[in-house]
Amino acid sequence: MFSSFYNKWKKNRNLSNLKDPNFSFLFEDDLSDEYVVFDTETTGLNPKTDEILSIGAVKIKDNKILTSKTFEIYLKNSKDISSESILIHGIRECDLVDAKDPQSAIKEFLHFIGSRSLIGYYLEFDVAMINRYIKPMLGVTLPNKMIEVSEIYFEKTISFIPQGNIDLRFDTILKNCKLPNMGAHNAVNDAIMTAMIYLKLTKEKI
Repeated sequence: MFSSFYNKWKKNRNLSNLKDPNFSFLFEDDLSDEYVVFDTETTGLNPKTDEILSIGAVKIKDNKILTSKTFEIYLKNSKDISSESILIHGIRECDLVDAKDPQSAIKEFLHFIGSRSLIGYYLEFDVAMINRYIKPMLGVTLPNKMIEVSEIYFEKTISFIPQGNIDLRFDTILKNCKLPNMGAHNAVNDAIMTAMIYLKLTKEKI
C-alpha cells in the first residue's frame, strides 16, 4: 500500500518537472498492451561521462515478439570511440557518418516507447544512459515501469541453487533457457534475444 502510494507520488513529482508538455504522453496510462525491450551500445560504462552510440528496441504483444516493429537508431558522438568499446559493439566512427544528433534520436526513441513498460538485461544501466540525455532536455527521468530479466531468472533458479551462486551472464542465461544466440552483438539483436529470454522465463519453465 505504502509502496504504491510512494510510486505514484514519485511519478507525479517527476511529471511536475516536465519542461515540454509535448512529452506528457510518457506519464499516461499505457493502453497498448505492449512491452518494449531495449538495449543501448555506448562508449563506456559510466552514465555520467559516456555517450550512447546506438539504441535498439523491439515490442512484445500477446506473448509474441513483433519483429516488424523494431527500432534502431545511431547517435552522433562528441568524443573518440575507444578501441576497447569497438571490440564489444563493433561500432566505428565511419559507422556514425549518417547518425542523428542525440536530441532528435532520443526524442524518436521516446515516441517509440510511449508509456509502455520497459524490459531489459541490466536495464538500470541503459535507463541511466537514456536519463543522461532526457533530464537536461526535458527535466524528467523515464517514468516507465521497468522489468529486469536477470532478476526474473534469479528468482526462477534460486530454489535449485540454494547457495545463491547463480551465473547471471547474458550468454549463460540464453544457454540455460535453451535459446539461440543470434551472434552479432548489436543493440537490436540484444533486444530481440532479451525479449526471447523474457518470454521463456514468464511463459514456460526453464
